[in-house]
Amino acid sequence: MKNRREFLKLGGLLTLGSLTGAADLFAYSNPIMEKMIGLQLYSLRKDMAKEPKKMLEKVAEIGFKTLETADYKDGKIYDMSPSDFRALTSDLGMRLTSAHLGGPNYNQTRNGEALDWWKKAIEDHVEAGLNFIIKPSMPKPKTLKELDGWCEYFNNIGLLSKASDIKFGFHNHAGEFVKIEDEIMYDYMLNHTDPDLVCYEMDVYWVTKGGHNPVDYLEKYPGRFPLLHIKDEKELGESGLMDYGPIFEAAYKQGMRDFYVEVERYNYEPIESVAKSFNYLHQAAYVK
Repeated sequence: MKNRREFLKLGGLLTLGSLTGAADLFAYSNPIMEKMIGLQLYSLRKDMAKEPKKMLEKVAEIGFKTLETADYKDGKIYDMSPSDFRALTSDLGMRLTSAHLGGPNYNQTRNGEALDWWKKAIEDHVEAGLNFIIKPSMPKPKTLKELDGWCEYFNNIGLLSKASDIKFGFHNHAGEFVKIEDEIMYDYMLNHTDPDLVCYEMDVYWVTKGGHNPVDYLEKYPGRFPLLHIKDEKELGESGLMDYGPIFEAAYKQGMRDFYVEVERYNYEPIESVAKSFNYLHQAAYVK
């Protein structure tokens, strides 16, 4: 397997020369300089749907070490069994550490059925060998009573996942920073879910677009954010909007386990945008 990874790495250096510039290639070839940079595979959603194995090889060539998935249906991850997906990523020198699972939404009358879905999903992702399962979005509740129902629902999913040594969490967008009955929805969720059962994956771009500073949340709620999405308008660093240095400093201090590049819109082909974003973080002194 090592020889296969070395071969892919060498092939990646040749291929990525056109994506990142020859002057940047040394960063990929020096193992001392390797950083544990992750990728949310939603960044390559169309290509992953067509050629998942080929795209995973390209992701490994770029230098990503950890992955977060965004495709799970009928017990499969990108049309592979959980064990096959785990074996493939391991063979490529990467590790699946988290998964985005849409799953059923909160419904007061059908939550038992919904929890059965989560039980099966948890079993499959135990087989995949990851550490976190994350619900990526939710509709906006109209009342705090309804939001309380969501918090209880998340706690119950967290109980199920804890029994399998997986942490359940929620990923934010900008919409969670609206007020419901004079309460900021995101703050209310943080304060009404059990820290032992529910974590939060902070999308730093959407926190910023929601009118708040990610550092403030990282400092106010230490330990609640083991995962981060590192994002920008398009490729990382292209907009000038995001100041990642203080975010990484605060994230490491409060106990970040993993972070994932996510690119949702592009100036280039998606794989090139992902490579440029990797290189941006790889060269950043604040990334360990």
